[in-house]
Amino acid sequence: MVSTQLLCSLPKPPQFNSFKDELQIRKQHLVVACRVFAQLGFTFGVAGHISVRDPKHLDCFWITPLGKDFSLVRTSDLIKVNHQGEILEGKQKVTREMFNIHSIIHETRPDVIAVAHAHPVYGESWCSLGRLLDPINQNACTFYEDHSLFGNYSGLISNAVEGQRLAEALGNNKAVIMQNHGLLTVGHSVDEAAWWLICMERCCQAQLLAETVGNPILIEPDIARLTRSQVGSHEAGWLCFQPYCERILEQEPNL
Repeated sequence: MVSTQLLCSLPKPPQFNSFKDELQIRKQHLVVACRVFAQLGFTFGVAGHISVRDPKHLDCFWITPLGKDFSLVRTSDLIKVNHQGEILEGKQKVTREMFNIHSIIHETRPDVIAVAHAHPVYGESWCSLGRLLDPINQNACTFYEDHSLFGNYSGLISNAVEGQRLAEALGNNKAVIMQNHGLLTVGHSVDEAAWWLICMERCCQAQLLAETVGNPILIEPDIARLTRSQVGSHEAGWLCFQPYCERILEQEPNL
């Protein structure tokens, strides 16, 4: 019998006593996610952006600025935008394409706190196939029956119609593969959304590598669903990002 002294309950996302404190942490962790993406090589020119909903003004979100390297973004650089496209705080630039991707998802998914979009190399490669990921390993089960495909690539998301089509393709899932484009993930926290993108990039890499040498053995549907409930929950997504968060905050305490 295992001693209960060896067991511990898993950490939980923090609770906040004020909107001010919650906003501070949301913005800080958004910048942490930027740093992590930069270290993992997810940045490519001006492509990619992350947003987080304002905890008090629910029709507003904070987003990373155009053209600012993720390794240099600070909380003071973040831009507050409402669902009408008005910039309420911040002096940096937000493009129409950035707004169209994030605003409609935040507007149509009230459960979503954060949205992450990037063009990592393995994700871009997998996106060109127009396929969903298969449950070939434990990590891939995270997305089993919980990700979708945004097909019929038509260029940048330059109008609200394409933004709406993207939001509809995402549906109630945690992630969407944007065919011929990149990856997009959402979460109940910045930490969760960031971790899903990190995990999805790894899953794309694993399946691409596996299929170069053979046909991966798929995990049975019932087991894949069970595994998703264990590693694909909101709490699990938040928890898996904490080691990255701790490292960045240790390296740069004055984000």
